[in-house]
Amino acid sequence: MDNPFPAVNTAAADEAARVKAADRAHVFHSWSAQELIDPLAVAGAEGAYFWDHEGNRYLDFSSALVYTNIGYQHPRVVAAIQEQAGRLCTLAPGFAVDVRSEAARLIAERTPGDLDKVFFTNGGAEAVENAVRMARLHTGRPKVLSAYRSYHGATSTAINLTGDARRFGNDSATAGVVHFWGPFAYRSPFYSATPAEECERALRHLEDTVVFEGPASIAAIVLETVGGAPGVLVHPDGYLAGVRELCDRYGIVFVLDEVMVGFGRTGRWFAAEHWGVTPDLLCFAKGVTSGYVPLGGVAVSAAVAGTFARRPYPGGLTYSGHVLACAAAVATIGVMEEEGVVEQSARTGAELLGPGLRALAERHPSVGEVRGLGTFWALELVRDRATREPLVPYNASGADNAPMAEFAAACRKAGLWPLTAGNRIHIAPPCTIAPQEVAAGLEALDAALAVADAHTAG
Repeated sequence: MDNPFPAVNTAAADEAARVKAADRAHVFHSWSAQELIDPLAVAGAEGAYFWDHEGNRYLDFSSALVYTNIGYQHPRVVAAIQEQAGRLCTLAPGFAVDVRSEAARLIAERTPGDLDKVFFTNGGAEAVENAVRMARLHTGRPKVLSAYRSYHGATSTAINLTGDARRFGNDSATAGVVHFWGPFAYRSPFYSATPAEECERALRHLEDTVVFEGPASIAAIVLETVGGAPGVLVHPDGYLAGVRELCDRYGIVFVLDEVMVGFGRTGRWFAAEHWGVTPDLLCFAKGVTSGYVPLGGVAVSAAVAGTFARRPYPGGLTYSGHVLACAAAVATIGVMEEEGVVEQSARTGAELLGPGLRALAERHPSVGEVRGLGTFWALELVRDRATREPLVPYNASGADNAPMAEFAAACRKAGLWPLTAGNRIHIAPPCTIAPQEVAAGLEALDAALAVADAHTAG
């Protein structure tokens, strides 16, 4: 990748300092010790890139937080938001509004099966919260099962459903959540030798959990269709179908969380299509508007929707189906359809990212595994390929996390903005990323992996 950093401009540096000072004075950041962070002051973005006030340009391999599926500042979506703002900015959720109805129709047409009703939220965590509420009311049961390696959001129920370490500081142990181990062949909790064996043993473990918790007490099983924050965990063939069958057998609502992977991220409109599985409730957000205006929701099956045909649903949000957000969704879906973004994501994964990342793995001993679909991949970084010891320990911080911090800094120095989590780098560029941009990103990643290699056993 060419040098992305120009000579220092004093006026630009002063503006960056002003923006950062205001941030430090007044913005309370999520997931952070406030005095220990140093946020980059960003001046603008377009396509797959963003840049700071001094003109330093970064290729964004994180899609912000895995949501700029059509890239930054797509002119058609920007224009649609502007046009809608000039016509009608907002209206309470109880009214029928053309753009809200159209957004719901477009989403329902693309979800699998009979998920034909859409309950709009402001984001993914609220979608999960309401999906769980619907499942409990539909079944009359209190418990919800979710996987240890999972992330479902930071609101009350969603953070308790979450299986990763971000749950620790928030877990009240009163949310009626039971965790179980999902399949993960590379670090199998079931000592499996093959993906098929991992699938079989994971399903047996899940059924044992259901039986010993009491099926009549379980309202829902909540799964990410592809595990996002836990490491781009692609379930083995047969697993989601097996969970669907368990839910049917025991009268449990099957909830798929597609907040991160919906709307083209894995090369399908929804990742469930890869396995031909239809949940009872499907949660979405992020890519539905490419993050331009916050929007999320729950796509609801006919059976669950029928529960509330004459019984009021006891939930709602002031900004449910916000008019500007729905306009952004309509425009985003239109762009994705007309520009073949979903198909492009699939091609990029199959022809560029997958082969390119596997080639990097052959050259770098720090890469233990490559996994992913479409424009959603992860490299599992290790100290020793033979033992699979992670490059940093689980939930590492401070000095323990130094190897990953050094690796991330090397990515940024090369003009690549990484998304790191634990001992992994997640590769999630916009679904619209061009082949030459993929090549530039892989080149930067190749250089940065040399830093991780220095911490390996061989």
